[in-house]
Amino acid sequence: MKNPDTGHSAAITTPVLSVVVPVYNGAESVGELVALLSGLKVDGGMEIILVNDCSPDNSLSVCHSLMETTKIPLVVVNLSRNFGEHNAVMAGYSVARGDYIINMDDDLQNPPEEVLNLLNYTRENGFDVVYTRYAAKEHESWRNLGSRFTNWCADHLLDKPKGLYLSSFRCVSAFVAKEVLTHTGPFPYVDGLIMQVTQNIGSLTVEHLPRKTGQSNYTLARLMRLFLSMFLNFSVIPLRFATAFGSLIALVGILAFGYVFLEALFSDTPQGWASIMAALLLLSGVQLIMLGVIGEYLGRMFLTTNQRPQFVVRDVKKNF
Repeated sequence: MKNPDTGHSAAITTPVLSVVVPVYNGAESVGELVALLSGLKVDGGMEIILVNDCSPDNSLSVCHSLMETTKIPLVVVNLSRNFGEHNAVMAGYSVARGDYIINMDDDLQNPPEEVLNLLNYTRENGFDVVYTRYAAKEHESWRNLGSRFTNWCADHLLDKPKGLYLSSFRCVSAFVAKEVLTHTGPFPYVDGLIMQVTQNIGSLTVEHLPRKTGQSNYTLARLMRLFLSMFLNFSVIPLRFATAFGSLIALVGILAFGYVFLEALFSDTPQGWASIMAALLLLSGVQLIMLGVIGEYLGRMFLTTNQRPQFVVRDVKKNF
């Protein structure tokens, strides 16, 4: 079938593989990434889906220009505002046609040739999902530390195989993607949604390259928001922890009250202003933390009930 706008021919049959790439500040790298992916020989065909997450640079125009030169099916999904990586992945899943879907970053730190290894490993072993594990991570040290902490928390909060490393370079079957898309809440955490669908999950070690251009789009604030989505969306353990911690503080308070009462009976009571203020500040801080956790749950429930959109697609363009 010919696209009247581009004049390129592209197969309209369902491809075996869809590669979903969230694009944000990726104008300098997405062209090379698409060129390298286009050179892969995938039995059954593949398509590339670029999801522009309202990037502030000229990523959108670069993605549109790639439709003129890319010889394989290319889809450009343009979101109406910045929703975040996991929301962009969900938008990519919603238009993907492949039997398997691989999502990867736009920064070329994941070598495109590893896409074939990941697809073949998933198909040959019959996995629903395969996560990649990096032989050596080329992220900044603070981000590596944050990733290890997040994965440790995921071991305890998600129904996840112990020791499985959760990376953004993953392959899922169309079945899993379809089930994940049934979640319509505004704060998706793709890995948590995957764990609710299947435990037939594998892991593959791949190469991780240094970033060629620019810097990571993940700031500390963005990582914190992502952590909260994982921390609060799939477990009530934080609420139980707040209850247990509050009970422990209450027990300490009862013991302290008993000590002060006995001290008042059998000895001179000290002035104690500093100790009282310290205890008051401690207990107030603990109360505010617990109220904050409860408030975060209520806030997310409120926004979900009011149907805050998970993503809004402004337009979708294809070269086929």
